[in-house]
Amino acid sequence: MSRIGVLPIEIPSQVKVEVDGQRVAAEGPKGKLQMTVAEPIKPVMEGSQLKVQRPDNHDRSKSLHGLSRTLLNNLVTGVSQGFTRRLELNGVGFRASVEGNTLRMHLGYSHPSVYPIPEQVQVSVAENTKITIEGPDKEVVGRVAAEIRNLYPVEPYKAKGVRYAEEKVLRKEGKSVK
Repeated sequence: MSRIGVLPIEIPSQVKVEVDGQRVAAEGPKGKLQMTVAEPIKPVMEGSQLKVQRPDNHDRSKSLHGLSRTLLNNLVTGVSQGFTRRLELNGVGFRASVEGNTLRMHLGYSHPSVYPIPEQVQVSVAENTKITIEGPDKEVVGRVAAEIRNLYPVEPYKAKGVRYAEEKVLRKEGKSVK
């Protein structure tokens, strides 16, 4: 048995979960999300717990058991608490600002980089260099953070660029004169 798949998911009191066959919908203070569980796996509500059951011991069922439970747990956690990613800008003149539903960044190019903010994602900027991305869907929050980081990845010589707040940059030594 999957060690993760057999664990029940506790549903907080402020979250409402509906199971309709393979479709699971959750609504909470941070928003609404829904997902469809892969076919051999069956989501079941038992009181205030959501459980994931698998009908057989085929390799496909085994591999989807823990994955489905984790995705459903992220669904419930997202609508109740939400997910956050933090980015930092390092470089002379690097700055960011939020204008409506776009993130405008000056990253040393001849033009500002403009990133449209998707729905259900909130982006805030503190001190012109610290970007916080929040939302109920873990996948979307992570994708938005990765796409923003990809606009100017950190280079290893001066550590300039956009990086995750918890990311450690391994610095390289420059050329040495003999």
